Amino acid sequence: MSKLTAFREKLNLTQAELSEKSGISIRTIQRIEAGTEPKGYTLKSLAKALDIEEKELLEDTTVYESFDEVVLKIINISSLPGTFFPPLNIIFPLLLMFIKKEFNPVTKQIVSLQIMWTVLSVILFLLTAFMKNWFGWTNRFSLVVMIVLVLSNVFLILRNTIGLDKHKKLHITLGFSFI
Repeated sequence: MSKLTAFREKLNLTQAELSEKSGISIRTIQRIEAGTEPKGYTLKSLAKALDIEEKELLEDTTVYESFDEVVLKIINISSLPGTFFPPLNIIFPLLLMFIKKEFNPVTKQIVSLQIMWTVLSVILFLLTAFMKNWFGWTNRFSLVVMIVLVLSNVFLILRNTIGLDKHKKLHITLGFSFI
């Protein structure tokens, strides 16, 4: 049963009544209830008509049900050895993802988080180098920034591992995926 069907039936609405209330065609409602994800105006109109938030109609890709919890934790923790050499924090979980054939939204989100963190950390480190030259700061400033970046990645990895363990979902996620 789709989320739209559940919300519609909870309010005892027929598809025709929801169509009239939201201004969305019955055929579009049927498609969404069959599995198509609503977007843009359709999503906003349906959420408003059902008096819910838009995100409640969207599929939650971070929660897992039938995924192997241990494998997910191993894939997430495999980023730890690569925290000192950022490309490895992407390569290790990516390799494990392919070896274990775990191509689910959670593993894709784990790798996407590491890609995003790596890109942002490189940008921040380069900005630090420029700022050091502009303001005449010592080399200690670059070292401090490097340590903070490494510790932030360790925190990200450990926080998501704890989230997987306790709540069965990643605690820190992106709204999109690179893979």
